[in-house]
Amino acid sequence: MRTFAAVISLFLGLITFSYERDFSTPERSLSMMFPGAKIIVKNIVISKDQKRAIERIARSRLDSRLLSIYLVRKGERVVAYGYVDVHRVRTHPESVLFVISPEGKIIAVEVLSFNEPLEYMADESWLELFKGKTIDRDPLRVNRDIPNMTGATLTARAITKAARRALAIWRVIFGGER
Repeated sequence: MRTFAAVISLFLGLITFSYERDFSTPERSLSMMFPGAKIIVKNIVISKDQKRAIERIARSRLDSRLLSIYLVRKGERVVAYGYVDVHRVRTHPESVLFVISPEGKIIAVEVLSFNEPLEYMADESWLELFKGKTIDRDPLRVNRDIPNMTGATLTARAITKAARRALAIWRVIFGGER
């Protein structure tokens, strides 16, 4: 009887774990990437013109004019910008943190939450392909600039579009839209 109860407990624990899809928070991830830095959340309401410029540059729709940007400061200097893009992959949302340098290059990409089956989630090595990418030099297209992930095409497309949005947001708000 005790064995049966242990098996049921283990099964229920696995079910509970399988639905736990929040991996980190932006603040925790940025603090780990930049030890000793101060993380400041800046909520910005962009203008309609800025929204149109972001969508034109990113070649992707922006759902809201309210943006939360994470400024990573060491002393008085901003050393990085963070932006969390929440988008639908197939039928469920995914939250991805994009960390961008003051020069407009992607420093890191981290999945913060993923609610699709885990086999469709991007792995670390694939996310590393975005490092160093910019909106000016890199068109960021799946199967051209970024390889597809076998069995996770929708995830690859969603993250690639989100990367273009994050870089376009940086460019329009902080980098001087050209």
